[in-house]
Amino acid sequence: MSTDDQTPAPETSVPTCYRHPGRETYVRCTRCDRFICPDCMRDAAVGHQCVECVAEGNRGMRKARTVLGARGSSSAVPVVSYTLIGACLAAYLAELASWQVVWDFMMLGRAVLPDGTVGGVAEGEWYRLFTTMFLHQRGGTFGIAHILFNMWALWAVGPSLEQVLGRWRFLALYVLSGLGGSVLLYLVGAPNDAAVGASGAIFGLFGAFFVIGRRLGSPVGPIVFLLVINLVITFGVPSISWQGHIGGLVVGAALAAAYAYAPAARQRVIHIAAPVLIFALLAVLVLVRTADLTSAT
Repeated sequence: MSTDDQTPAPETSVPTCYRHPGRETYVRCTRCDRFICPDCMRDAAVGHQCVECVAEGNRGMRKARTVLGARGSSSAVPVVSYTLIGACLAAYLAELASWQVVWDFMMLGRAVLPDGTVGGVAEGEWYRLFTTMFLHQRGGTFGIAHILFNMWALWAVGPSLEQVLGRWRFLALYVLSGLGGSVLLYLVGAPNDAAVGASGAIFGLFGAFFVIGRRLGSPVGPIVFLLVINLVITFGVPSISWQGHIGGLVVGAALAAAYAYAPAARQRVIHIAAPVLIFALLAVLVLVRTADLTSAT
């Protein structure tokens, strides 16, 4: 006696990649269990994952930070450094177009301007404390050398500091260093002493580079040599404002020390508080000097 065999034949279809249906594969993603071909495989701690699972996992990961708390990677473009260079070059072109730019925005305590009016920080023009760091000596051999050296220095040390500090810490370092130079000139200089230049901010970067280099165990010999040479020039050339250089150097080194040596548990708080406190101190000194100058008239 015979009977018809109604048992279905075993399935012989070969699995294919979920992203490439024409490619046969027996490998599954360890997260979603879908079949993936070699082009879609990404190495994982165990087995392989598909590109979608890897992307999903990366979205949930925290970005790596430097020792000083900056986010990003070594390939990040130093946007702040390049922007500052561009701003200084644009300001220099404006200076060449008109002397008025220099008179209106240079650092000046209190003096009679060419138009006969009295101007300066003591007259409420506090913005001069900041705008002067974007100006340079107008024209001539010294003027060209002035802006070229400062922009070279910013290009040479700025990107490295910006990478390890992050954009906002670096910007605070630059601006407060420049402000420190202006404030020291305002405090100890004659009311009619005038100055222009990013040198205070640049000296602040030099000081910060030294402090952070020591903290990270990097070679600091070249920056020490550069600092010594510039300090010799600062005190050897009568027309250079030593107050701007020293003020910037002190503020830059102090802020960098706060950045570099803040305890890990309180790093974020100190990195915010340090520039705020330094700015507050400089503001108080400006108010005291302004009160002194205005009460004497």
